[in-house]
Amino acid sequence: MNISHIEHVGIAVPSLEEAIPFYENILGLKCFAIEEVADQKVRTAFFQVGQTKIELLEATAPESAIAKFIEKNGGRGGIQHIAFAMADGVANALAEAEEKGCKLIDKEPRRGAEGLNIAFLHPKSTCGALVELCEDPKKM
Repeated sequence: MNISHIEHVGIAVPSLEEAIPFYENILGLKCFAIEEVADQKVRTAFFQVGQTKIELLEATAPESAIAKFIEKNGGRGGIQHIAFAMADGVANALAEAEEKGCKLIDKEPRRGAEGLNIAFLHPKSTCGALVELCEDPKKM
């Protein structure tokens, strides 16, 4: 697998409206994009920190993965996943991970926030962390 960098860290939040001011007013970051990813039932807000982004995730439906994550955490958010940028593409990384015995959530890449191809590896195969494989935006 050829990882170029940490693309982003995904943080589940109960409300973007309440979370964005902390990142802007306290940490001094600037939210550069807010978008809805309908098929994932989530709204996202992005902040750039060096080469890495912070992605805040707010559920748009009670059955979404983010809503379930927040519910499991007593109504609070928290770090939900880490995304790695794949220099050789997501499909190649998925095939390699599966070949090495990793359990996949996604069998093939799908469209995620910012229009990037993404796929998730199952936490049962990643020592408990939800890992996202992301298209490297520099390779687009």
